[in-house]
Amino acid sequence: MSERKSDISGWLVRPANVPLWVALAAVLGALVARTARLTSRGGMDNAIVVRAAKVWLEGGSPYDDPHFLYLPSAVLAAAPQVLVDRDVLLVLAPLTVTACLVGGWVCALRLHGVPLRSRFAALGLLGLAAGFAPFAHLVWLGNWTATAALALPLALLLAGRGRWVAAAVVLGAAIALKPLLAPMALLFVFARRWRALAVLVALPVAASAGAALTLPDPAGFFTRTVPFLLSGDDRFVRLYEASPAAVLPRMGVPGPLAGALGCALAAAGVWCAYRRWHGGGGPLRYAETGALLMLSAFLVSRPSYDHYLLVPVPLLLAGLPYAASVTRSVWFWMALVPQLPGVTWPYLEEGERRAFRDAVTLCALAVTVGLHALRRPGPEAAPSVPVPPSRGVAERSGASGG
Repeated sequence: MSERKSDISGWLVRPANVPLWVALAAVLGALVARTARLTSRGGMDNAIVVRAAKVWLEGGSPYDDPHFLYLPSAVLAAAPQVLVDRDVLLVLAPLTVTACLVGGWVCALRLHGVPLRSRFAALGLLGLAAGFAPFAHLVWLGNWTATAALALPLALLLAGRGRWVAAAVVLGAAIALKPLLAPMALLFVFARRWRALAVLVALPVAASAGAALTLPDPAGFFTRTVPFLLSGDDRFVRLYEASPAAVLPRMGVPGPLAGALGCALAAAGVWCAYRRWHGGGGPLRYAETGALLMLSAFLVSRPSYDHYLLVPVPLLLAGLPYAASVTRSVWFWMALVPQLPGVTWPYLEEGERRAFRDAVTLCALAVTVGLHALRRPGPEAAPSVPVPPSRGVAERSGASGG
């Protein structure tokens, strides 16, 4: 049995051949081409941001649109898209989203020391693009969650090498574009990296405050967006939210009880993340703690969509070569089953009901990774793929970060 595992591992770490890379490029190219052909402004969600920037350039308030849920700094970041030719933007936007997802996968592989030219690197990305529905969904929407999917593994890669301030800069810049990664501040608290935490907080605050001064209603994010998020009374948005607070009321559970359950699950997830951080060194420590913090946030955040899963899942998947990885659990893969593209589930055929499938994946992943964290694994076994010589230095630097 061990020889069989060794054979499979040896096959995976060999350099991928040309047909495999061609197949990967074809799948990614098809996603970009389909989005460019059938959407406007690079996807529905990207169009919301571009429209808000256009309103601002014309002297209006971007927060007149209740679905613009970004910080003021995102308005300035989106403004260049208004000036780009429509035909160019149709291709540029999905291409940029895809590049962010590919870049996030590359950083996740580097965090775990997996060779970038290996068959595992190519097959893993191919599996995400062709076998994980949120991947294509994110490209189709053009949602700025793609920036978080790139920033999180990059920041963890930097933190794992002891460069905590650089990691804070990456996360702070991503939060300035979209505040999705704000829960990662807890990682700096766990690690007691107070100077880096100050940088993480100061960067988006400064960027947003400066951008807000250029808006006709500088406090619009707090007076319009925050109440909208807290009320959760948008019937259209609610149909696609995957958090327990949004899904359970659709099943007859009282809203306050559903919200309390979501908060309890999120609190438990944060506790598990704390335990995981203090449970063992190495790349899995960073990946699984970061993934747990984000999954915990998605359990309670409003909104919480299926494409948010592109933030923690690739990070976890890249740790497959490690015997102690949560991806070695069958429950990890069972949690992803509802996200198989092209599979029609009874009573969930309508698009408005896919939130139930997303909620199953979100909750199952959070529970699986959380229970795995509570096992408090000791020193990680060596991965079954070759690790670059620099990895030893990186692990020692990360361990010294506490």
